[in-house]
Amino acid sequence: MKKLTTLMIAALALAASGHAVLAQSAGNRLNTVVERGKLLCSGHNGSFLGFAEVDDKGAWKGLDIDLCRALAAALFGTSEGHLDIVPISWAQRWPSLQSGDIDVIIKVSGWTFSRDTELNLAYSMPYFVGAFQAMVKADLGATALADLDGGTVCVAAGTSTERAAATYLQVKGINAELLSFENGDEVRNAYYEDRCDAYVEWAPSLAAARLDAPDGADAHVILPDVIDLEVEGIIVPEGDSKWLDVQNWMLSSLWFAEANGITSANIDEIKANPVSPAIAKFVGATPGYGSALGLPDDWAYNMIKEVGNAAEVYDRNLGSGSPYNLPRGINALYSDGGVFYPLIID
Repeated sequence: MKKLTTLMIAALALAASGHAVLAQSAGNRLNTVVERGKLLCSGHNGSFLGFAEVDDKGAWKGLDIDLCRALAAALFGTSEGHLDIVPISWAQRWPSLQSGDIDVIIKVSGWTFSRDTELNLAYSMPYFVGAFQAMVKADLGATALADLDGGTVCVAAGTSTERAAATYLQVKGINAELLSFENGDEVRNAYYEDRCDAYVEWAPSLAAARLDAPDGADAHVILPDVIDLEVEGIIVPEGDSKWLDVQNWMLSSLWFAEANGITSANIDEIKANPVSPAIAKFVGATPGYGSALGLPDDWAYNMIKEVGNAAEVYDRNLGSGSPYNLPRGINALYSDGGVFYPLIID
C-alpha cells in the first residue's frame, strides 16, 4: 500500500508539472514571438478579396494582412523583416494556432459558441461586422434564396459560412445542394464557371467578388436575404491573457488614432506637439502606454506610422482607395454611424 501511495503521489506530481509547463507555454506567446524576432500570421491558401490577396508582384495585401503588419510593427518597430504570412486553409486555422505554426489568427474568423467553448480559443473584441448573403447570375432571374429550390450553392468548406448556409436552407425548407471548396479562389471560380447557381459568402467579400467578376459586375446580383450576421475577431490560444491584451489594444489604438485625427502622415507632428496627456502617452511622447503590455512605449506610434489608422486601413483595402470602393457602413466609428469605438487611455 505504501508503495502504491508513493507511486500515486509521484504520478500526480508529474501530471501537475506537465500542466504547469503547458500553462506556461500557452501563456507566453508574446515572449515567444519577441524572442524569435518574427511574427507568424495567418494568410490564405488562395485569395479572400479585400482581406488577403497576393498582388501581381507576389506581395500580400488586404485588411487582414494590414492588421498582421500593424501587430508586427507594434512588436518590433516595423513589420519589415519581422513578419511571415503563413498560407493556411480555413480548416487549418485552429490546429495551426495550437501547434505554434502561426502565432495568431487574423483571417476574418467569426466568433461562434462552439469555437469559443470547444476549441480552446480566445477572441479579441470584434474588428469587423458582416452579413452572409448569396450572389447569383442576373440572367437566372432569382430575387430571393427561395428561388434557388432545386439548385446548387457554392460555399467555402470548414467555415461558419458553410454552417450558416446549411442551417438557413434547412429552416426555410429550401431544397438546394451545397458544394464545398477548400479555398476562396476555388469557390469563386466554380461560381463564375456555372458549376453552381449561387455563391454564398460574407457580404463584403461577396461584393468584392461581384466587382471582380470576369463578365462584369452587372451580370451578377446579390440577393437581399440575410442568412446570418457575423462578427470577426482576432484569435489567440485560450489562457494567454497578455497576448490577448495586445490584440485588443492594437485594435483600439487604430480606432483611437482615427477618432483623434491621427494619421500616418501627421503622427510625427502630433508626437512633437501632443494636444492632450492621453495623446502624448499614445504616441510615446510620454511613457506608460507600452510597459504594462510588454511592449515599447512607442509601439502605437510605430504601428500608425506604418499602416495608418482604422479608416486608412479600410479605405486602402476595401474603400475608396481600393478597386472595390465599398462603403464602410456599420464598420465605421460610432461618430460616423458605425458600431466601433476606442477604449479610454488613462
